[in-house]
Amino acid sequence: MAGGSQPRGGIIEGINVTPLVDIVLVLLIIFMVTAKMVVTPAVPVDLPRASQSEEVQTLLAVTIQPDGGLLVDGVVCTDEELREKAREALGRDEGLRAVLHADGAVPHRRVMAVLDGLKASGVERVAFGALPPGADEPAEGGK
Repeated sequence: MAGGSQPRGGIIEGINVTPLVDIVLVLLIIFMVTAKMVVTPAVPVDLPRASQSEEVQTLLAVTIQPDGGLLVDGVVCTDEELREKAREALGRDEGLRAVLHADGAVPHRRVMAVLDGLKASGVERVAFGALPPGADEPAEGGK
């Protein structure tokens, strides 16, 4: 008998937890993949590569699009609106961290202007978004 020498209808003395562990691991992988998709900005930008990177708690996500447009937490805004939103967020949390994602085609002066706007608003902790080593290249259609 494949199940051992236990007769049918008898008392079960042990439970096979292998299928349970398999299901839990699959669910864990699914949650890890979907959580990364939620955090990643939906706007396609060509981020620079980093040899070393660390995850930063993002409280204020600023994205500079290839045409120079700004997105703050996924919402299109102007430079002045960026400063206002940064001041509001800084008022809610003094340890505010901002992450600046700039497309590779964005001129350096535009990145510096946005960085200066954040600094003028009082945001002291600014990180630059980069793709981790070995991450997939953005699709050609996304540029």
